[in-house]
This record gives sequence, C-alpha cells and structure tokens, in this order.
Amino acid sequence: MAHVNRFYEIPMSKSMRGLCKEEDYTFLGNSRNFCKEPTSASQEEEWDSRREDRLRRQMQREEKERERLRQIEESRKEKEERWRHHVAKLTSSQEKTLQQRLDRIRTFRITDKTS
Repeated sequence: MAHVNRFYEIPMSKSMRGLCKEEDYTFLGNSRNFCKEPTSASQEEEWDSRREDRLRRQMQREEKERERLRQIEESRKEKEERWRHHVAKLTSSQEKTLQQRLDRIRTFRITDKTS
C-alpha cells in the first residue's frame, strides 16, 4: 500500500485506488508524461478544428433551444388568447340568455297583471 501514497497525485476514486496495483500506478504516471510532450502543429490544428466544431455545434444547440422556447411561448400566448376569446363568448351568450329570461319574466308579469 506504500505505492498509494507515492502516486496519490493521480486522480481516481477510492474504490479504484483499492483495486490498482503498483504497476497500474506506474503506467498511469507514465501516460501522464506522454501527454506533456510537445505536440505537432498538425495535431494542434486538428484539436483547434475539433474545438471549433464543438463550439459551433453548441451554438447551434443553444439557438435551437432558444427557438423551441420561443415557439412554446408563442403557443402558450395563442392558447391563452383563444381561452380569453372563448370565455368572452360564453359570458356574452350567458348575458344574452339572462337578458332574454328577464324580458320573458317581465312580459309574463305584465300580461299576468292585465288579466
């Protein structure tokens, strides 16, 4: 277990540390050194192009998400407007119905008194 302390700077989970042997740590330490070596210009260009592609795709996803949210908001507003129109129409028809009933009751009372 002495190797655990020696290679502590290599990031990994506690359960993984228990499973690894000293050879594994040595390999991981060596692979880290390989990454630190200078890269060629073509590799850097490739990485830059990949990064630009990722950024472009991320921007497209964000734009699509904004468009989707805008459409949802428009749909919500349209439904709300249709609901208001529906409620206004119902209210108007109910007012007309009540007015007609009132007129019939008044007519009935007037004809009832004259009889």
